Amino acid sequence: MPTRKKLRMTKNPRNLQSAIRETAWKQIAESGAATLSLRAIGRELGITAPAIYNYYPRRDDLVTSLIIEAYTSFGDALTGARDAVPDNDLIGRLRAIGLAYRRWAHTHPQRYQLIFGTPVPGYQPPMEKVLPFGARALSAMASIVERLRADGRLRTESLPEVQDEYKAHFELWKKYGGDMDILSLSVAVLIWAHVHGIVSLEIAGYLPPFGAEGDGLYRYELDVLYRQFIKEP
Repeated sequence: MPTRKKLRMTKNPRNLQSAIRETAWKQIAESGAATLSLRAIGRELGITAPAIYNYYPRRDDLVTSLIIEAYTSFGDALTGARDAVPDNDLIGRLRAIGLAYRRWAHTHPQRYQLIFGTPVPGYQPPMEKVLPFGARALSAMASIVERLRADGRLRTESLPEVQDEYKAHFELWKKYGGDMDILSLSVAVLIWAHVHGIVSLEIAGYLPPFGAEGDGLYRYELDVLYRQFIKEP
C-alpha cells in the first residue's frame, strides 16, 4: 500500500509538493517549527528523502515555501476583507482589515507564528523571495492609510521621522507593496505593531478574551488607534 501511494504521488509533482507542505504544517502544529525535518516528512508520506530533495533540497527551502504560502493566504484574507467594503468607506475598510488580521491569525496560528513569531533556529529568510509576498499582505492596510494621508486626514503632527539609514528599507518595501509616502508607511507600521502585539499575546495565551465574542479589547484598541491617527472627515 505505501508503494502505491508513493507511485501515485510522484506521478503528479504538484500533488507531491502540496503533500510535503501539508505534512510540514502538521509537523509544525504538533511539535513546533524548530523540529521541522525533511526525513520525518518523508517517513510520514512513505517516500524516500531524495524524493523530497527534488523539490526542497534543504529544510530552509521548505521553510521559505511555507512562509510564502502563509503570506499569500494572509494577503488574500486582508485584501478580500478590504475589497468587501465600499471604496469610499475608508474607515470601514480599515476596520475590516483589522478584524480580518485577527481572524486569520486565530484560524491559522502556526502560519501566523511562522511569519511573525519566533524564527526557526538557523534560518535566514531570502528577502528577495519573501518580501514581495509580505509587502503585498501588509499593503492592504498601508494603501488605505495612504489614501487618508492624501485626503489630509492623518494626525501625524508629532510623529518622529524615520532615521536616514532605515529609509532604504521603506523604499525597498514600496517596490513590492506600492508607491506611497513614507509618512503613510510609518503610520501603517505603528498600527501593525499595536494589533500584532495584542494578537500575539492572545495566541500565546497571555491575554484573556474580553467581551462576549472574545474580541472586545481588540476592537477597543482599533478604535483607539483610529482616533489617534485619523481625523474625522
